[in-house]
Amino acid sequence: MANKIDIKTVDEVAHLARLEFNDSAKAEILNDMNRMLSFVDKLSELNTENIEPLIYMTNEKNILREDVPEITLTQKEALKNAPKKDSDYFKAPKVIDQNN
Repeated sequence: MANKIDIKTVDEVAHLARLEFNDSAKAEILNDMNRMLSFVDKLSELNTENIEPLIYMTNEKNILREDVPEITLTQKEALKNAPKKDSDYFKAPKVIDQNN
């Protein structure tokens, strides 16, 4: 196996994923991640010399309908069941703090 994952890497991945683990869970995750790497490393044993790259899973083509603009829902109907609205728009709580 080319690379092995260590506890530091598990901590970094956990931080990026905003996850917290105790020491026994970290040990299990470390073991699982190294098992995944060794499983993927098995692919290097395959001879892919004359294999074409797979771009699509099938040879099927998407058949899309013609895009025809039409009014299916009026603004008044869209706002009818909104919990917060003004005369023209949905109102939602602020999610981005401009001060940071």
